[in-house]
Amino acid sequence: QVQLVESGGGLVQAGGSLRLSCTVSEIIFSFYGMGWYRQAPGKQRELVASISRGGTTSYADSVRGRFTISRDNDKNTVYLQMNSLKPEDTGIYYCNILDIGAPWGQGTQVTVSS
Repeated sequence: QVQLVESGGGLVQAGGSLRLSCTVSEIIFSFYGMGWYRQAPGKQRELVASISRGGTTSYADSVRGRFTISRDNDKNTVYLQMNSLKPEDTGIYYCNILDIGAPWGQGTQVTVSS
């Protein structure tokens, strides 16, 4: 069964940076696009960044210019570099496989203090 393991979250002040990682097992990772999702307190989970299997990236308006998604197919890992963090970036961050989905992992908590 596909497993998604997110890490790298934490508590950071506004303006700070974090780098999230997500390791995927039991799939041929390079075949799939990947996405990073955020669930803010009291809100639905939303897609904030995605990367195709060919490396094309896409971002939600709220994070464009501040977040960068990347992937390392040799390590079955997708990353999210988050810079210039804002309190509204607070939430649990998850990764998942685009289009087909997989059971959600535990996510990683990001808290941005003002």
